[in-house]
Amino acid sequence: MIVVIKPGATAAEIGAVIRKAESMGAKTHPIYGDNRTVVALVGDLTRVTREVFDQMEGVMHSLRIQEPYKLSGRTARPDNTLIDVAEGRVRIGGSEIVVMAGPCSVESREQIIEIAHAVKATGATVLRGGAFKPRTSPYDFQGLGLKGLEYLADAREATGLPFITEVMREEQVPMIAEYADILQIGARNMQNYGLLQAVGKQSKPVMLKRGISGTIRELLMCAEYIVSNGNYNVMLCERGIRTYETATRNTFDLNAVPVLKEQSHLPVVADPSHGTGLRELVPSMSRAAVAAGADALIIEVHSDPDAAVSDGRQSLTLEDFASLMKSLRRVAAAVDRTVAEPALA
Repeated sequence: MIVVIKPGATAAEIGAVIRKAESMGAKTHPIYGDNRTVVALVGDLTRVTREVFDQMEGVMHSLRIQEPYKLSGRTARPDNTLIDVAEGRVRIGGSEIVVMAGPCSVESREQIIEIAHAVKATGATVLRGGAFKPRTSPYDFQGLGLKGLEYLADAREATGLPFITEVMREEQVPMIAEYADILQIGARNMQNYGLLQAVGKQSKPVMLKRGISGTIRELLMCAEYIVSNGNYNVMLCERGIRTYETATRNTFDLNAVPVLKEQSHLPVVADPSHGTGLRELVPSMSRAAVAAGADALIIEVHSDPDAAVSDGRQSLTLEDFASLMKSLRRVAAAVDRTVAEPALA
């Protein structure tokens, strides 16, 4: 249920609504938007009736939400969520399209700093890189771990780019949140509910990737786990799903971008690197994602993709990334948007 507050209602009137709801056993989530303020009620609502709130001072009306994703959907919050990264150095969810770029895995301090400088020079505003890597085979490179986080922090210090990296287990959350600017939940962990709750209890932004067989509804329900634990800074990432098609690594479901934008206020990120698995397809699908309405892209870029320890086949060269950024600006302009530029260091 949501209780819609009248424009101009006082803090005391909003507080009275919250206290009344909590006295009836509901958990409350005040949501302050540009166009309206609502108090969302979740949990056991068997004792809660709309009439109780409709009669209160400062209340416009109340409404029961039919969708299972109560806090992630647009019924509770019609305005788009804007996520400030690194104390506002980057903003995701507005008219500017944010590009995150970097290697699949952090391989060395020199490698990640070199790539960070290169992708920033051509327009990336967030650095990506994996310190902990979930791999299909236990014998494949699993990442540098804590040392990789330290190298990413060194790259941030050298370039001013905030960075995103993956967290794989609940016990890693405090350590990675101490270093990273954005925490990534990978496709394999989309339904790791303990991990979702853990990242929901900390304040750093979270990018939640769609699982390889996850439906859009399931992705939104997984986002609900994070938001319901108090962290509203969540991005939804379409990174391809597994279908019967074998021409590409995954089937890049661009339908998901406008569907998610319609159903949820959370920013939508597109990952054409994992979505296709083939570097020659990444530029065209990046441009298509921007045209479809994505708020951000996350793209794998490597200084020597053929020598990369992981996902080299889908990684762009530095030169190809620079060329892509030029064309992305033209596509963004065609849909009345712009590509965000890196902040000054």
